[in-house]
Amino acid sequence: MTQAATSSLATLVPDNRREIFLPTLFGLPLLIVAENAVYSFMERLSPRDYGGGFWNFYERDGQPLFLAPDSKSRFRIESEITEYRGEVSAEAAGIIATLFTFSHLSFRHSSNRLAEGYERLYGYMAQHPEVSEILQAID
Repeated sequence: MTQAATSSLATLVPDNRREIFLPTLFGLPLLIVAENAVYSFMERLSPRDYGGGFWNFYERDGQPLFLAPDSKSRFRIESEITEYRGEVSAEAAGIIATLFTFSHLSFRHSSNRLAEGYERLYGYMAQHPEVSEILQAID
């Protein structure tokens, strides 16, 4: 694999850096609100498949990207928000929930971190194998 291809992949944040992931992604002032928003969006997006549990954190080139549930490998998304119905990987479900969180919080809080995080994740999502499903779910 070339360096360019390698750098485009999201990687799991190692355990020893998990504690700094959320503050880096959302900023300390929004840490608790944003984390709860991601979980709440996931509950709304996948009420039949998501019931809480451990979440993985993903980054690319040392920059935080998104959270994804670890409880199942696939989730049925039934969004009343966008009327999308479909099944996606846990990673895609996490991307969707994280994008919703960035967008939702940006209407209530002025934060460069939210805008930068959304832009970084949207750019990553554009290269994701499930880009079509993700775009349908967030549109």
